[in-house]
Amino acid sequence: MRQIVITAAGGPDKLVGRDAADPEVTAGSLRIRVRASGINFADILARKGLYPDAPKIPCVVGYEVAGTVDAVGDGVEAGWVGKDVLAMTRFGGYADTVVVPLAQVFEKPASLSFEQAAAIPVNYLTAWQLLVTMGALSADETVLIHNAGGGVGLAAIDVARHIGARIIGTASAGKHAFLRERGLHEAIDYRTQDWTPEVARLTGDRGVELITDPLGGKHWKKSYAALRSTGRLGMFGISVATESKLFGPLRLLPVALGMPFFHPIALMNSNRSAFGVNLGHMWHETAKLRPWMQAILQGVADGWVRPHVDSVYPFSEAGKAQQHMEQRRNIGKVVLVPD
Repeated sequence: MRQIVITAAGGPDKLVGRDAADPEVTAGSLRIRVRASGINFADILARKGLYPDAPKIPCVVGYEVAGTVDAVGDGVEAGWVGKDVLAMTRFGGYADTVVVPLAQVFEKPASLSFEQAAAIPVNYLTAWQLLVTMGALSADETVLIHNAGGGVGLAAIDVARHIGARIIGTASAGKHAFLRERGLHEAIDYRTQDWTPEVARLTGDRGVELITDPLGGKHWKKSYAALRSTGRLGMFGISVATESKLFGPLRLLPVALGMPFFHPIALMNSNRSAFGVNLGHMWHETAKLRPWMQAILQGVADGWVRPHVDSVYPFSEAGKAQQHMEQRRNIGKVVLVPD
């Protein structure tokens, strides 16, 4: 098989293609010939040596794939062979062949391409956890989605639109027209204006009920301050770590120093809450994840789940693909496909 290996912590050139023996299928698992692999910001942090959950370098990252089952292990029905599927992988997804436990595999809707299917697992499960499971968003509330043009941002728009909530989003101006077409009610250009007073203006100085924030550091303080009473802040990333000019793990220092401290008394007095989401730490909770995914796949059938692929790169250009995403030029998912 062909896989993309992080050979050392550093820039996009540290992603190198290598050949390896095909993995052997194990009991309770399926082997998938991968047709598309999703890229996530965690992969970029791992390549920079800033993602503590990543395997020790050299390693192969990747959280999601779509492809065709070519073998099954003991305990798995033979009828899976030949089926097109999407799957959640805890690393190893940057490869043209993967072995995945049955509990993390779902049949691919026929209406989706492999690239679109690979855009579903991380983005939509994260959005579902943020907005539905932990954010408890309702139709009479307003949600503020930071980085609304990213993969999770677009998925969150789909979920919020389905719920019927009012949706405000931050994104660069060039993405606003597309985001409005997707269902965003109000767009804020975070590059040219401070989004805080604009959110206050749009909500009559009341604030919003739910904020999804993948940025981290001091940005979380601003988001928490923009909540209305009963508001919830959902934190799910620290992408600002890539902007630091410091070297190696020291890049995380400004992020850590800028993080808010949520004191229990202050939370009670303000009637607000803050919660974290890290899908990579949910792999032991497949009993929870599977119903979420089933609801999302039903959304595909019903037409409100609309995975959007920004761009597709061959495995040999994995570095370019990550760079495109790191520079936030993408709208939606960036996907890799075998050469």
